[in-house]
Amino acid sequence: NGAYILASETCALDIVGAQLVRNIRPGEIVIIDDSGYRIEQYTDDTQLAICSMEFVYFARPDSNIYGVNVHSARKRMGARLAKECPVDADMVIGVPNSSLSAASGYAEASGLPNEMGLIKNQYVARTFIQPTQELREQGVRMKLAAVRGVVSGKRVIVIDDSIVRGTTSKRIVRLLREAGATEVHMRIASPPLKYPC
Repeated sequence: NGAYILASETCALDIVGAQLVRNIRPGEIVIIDDSGYRIEQYTDDTQLAICSMEFVYFARPDSNIYGVNVHSARKRMGARLAKECPVDADMVIGVPNSSLSAASGYAEASGLPNEMGLIKNQYVARTFIQPTQELREQGVRMKLAAVRGVVSGKRVIVIDDSIVRGTTSKRIVRLLREAGATEVHMRIASPPLKYPC
C-alpha cells in the first residue's frame, strides 16, 4: 500500500504482512520524506558486527537474523550442549521464554522428555537490567515459579540461555529444590559473556 516499514526484527514485519526487502547495512542510514525514501552511506569505516546476545536472548524465536532463524539457532545450541555436557536425568526444562528453543534441542539430542517445569509471570520485566542486586533478586522471585507436579522427585536438567550475573540461576536451583526436585543440573546454552556490546 505504499507504506515503508523499518524494524529491528523480522517478526515485526511478519505481524503486519510486510516483506523483508533487505537488512540495513553497517554505515547506512535510511531517509524517508515526502519524496519517498533513499539509502545513504554515511561512513565506510565500519563492518558487520552482530551482537551474539540477539541469537542467545534478545531476539524473538520467530525472527531471522541475516537469514538465520533464531529458534533454529537456539535449538542447535541446545543440541550441541547435550553432546558436550550430558548428564543422567529424568527430564529437561527450559527457563522461559528465551531458553525454550535450546531446551528443545537438548532434549531431542539427549532423548529425554522436554517438560514445562518452570512458568513465567509475563508481567515482570527483564531482571538482569535492574540497577541493584536487591531489585534483581526481587524480580526473579516474582518472575518464575516451579511446577511442583512436574519436578517433584525428579532429576532435572535446566537449560538457560546465558549467565549475566548469576542471580536467576541461583534462584532457579532454589525454586526447583523447594518444589521437590532431587537433583538440579544447570546447563547454559551460550559461552560466557566476556565482551558485551
